[in-house]
Amino acid sequence: MQLAPRLPAHGAEIPAIGLGTSGIGDVRAEHVAAALEAGYRHIDTARKYGTERAVGEGMRASGVPRAEIFLCTKVSHENLHAAEFARSVEQSLKALGVDYVDLLLVHWPEKNTPLAETMGALAKAKRQGLTRHIGVANFNIAMLDDAIRLCPEPLVTLQAECHPYLDQSKVIAACRARGLVLTAYCPLGRGRLRGDAVLAEIAKRKGKTFAQVALRWLMQHGIIAAIPRSSNPERIAQNLDVFDFALDDDEMRRIGALRRADGRIADPFGRAPTWDV
Repeated sequence: MQLAPRLPAHGAEIPAIGLGTSGIGDVRAEHVAAALEAGYRHIDTARKYGTERAVGEGMRASGVPRAEIFLCTKVSHENLHAAEFARSVEQSLKALGVDYVDLLLVHWPEKNTPLAETMGALAKAKRQGLTRHIGVANFNIAMLDDAIRLCPEPLVTLQAECHPYLDQSKVIAACRARGLVLTAYCPLGRGRLRGDAVLAEIAKRKGKTFAQVALRWLMQHGIIAAIPRSSNPERIAQNLDVFDFALDDDEMRRIGALRRADGRIADPFGRAPTWDV
């Protein structure tokens, strides 16, 4: 059984590949248990996803000790005032059936809630022992800098959409400069990368799948990937099997050149910030 290496950030040690549960209304405990049994040790959920209960049940069913699992959840943008924030965290822990999470994120920014209040609530959750580490998701670089400045505790990650079709070079560099790790969601472009000629050609040469090549590209950029869960046990194992080969400089360049002006997938109207491009 293969385990992903862990990436350091301000005291956190985060497994480089996680099981994502976003946008999956039918996620079940057995999917989570199967992933943990295959070697995953990083599970990504959120209050908004409605998958926390299944994630908790799957963790317990897997038999993997709680201390070995890096568990992330998120507080939704509707709940960023201090009182609502605390209530959301309490509800998440209850649904998951755990005393703490390893990482708690602000899921999306919200312009009508003072960021200082939200960052204070996030830091308080850490100081209360409800989470070991904290971070944000879907912030642009200016917002990230404000969050770092206003938060009394260090942030360890920015979670953002990242895949070869979306140019996130500025965001990657910003995280690296600030000692944070970027966590990529939609790392396979929600299926849009399937059939890409460049990825297919490199995959054939390496004896790998297009998904393994795309994930390896992220790994070599020092990015964590929260991959979509699969009900296919073989695919679950394949997506973790990306640490026994490397992409050369030309392959990395060719994949990086796949970026598109319309590459972004997650861009909710009225909620998304002004993205860094």
